[in-house]
Amino acid sequence: MCNLDIRNTAAGNGVRLWQIAEALGIADCSLSRKLRKELPAEEKRKIFGIIERLAKEGC
Repeated sequence: MCNLDIRNTAAGNGVRLWQIAEALGIADCSLSRKLRKELPAEEKRKIFGIIERLAKEGC
């Protein structure tokens, strides 16, 4: 499965994929579609930052 690191980090921090999509300003189905193929490192860094922020906010 592609982008397993993103999926595991989000799940481990209690962050849902729809929350990440909302923070990116895209639909949750669009994020799911993006995650089907391995993302570039820069995009992953952005998503990991969002996960970290959402986890700290406790959303």
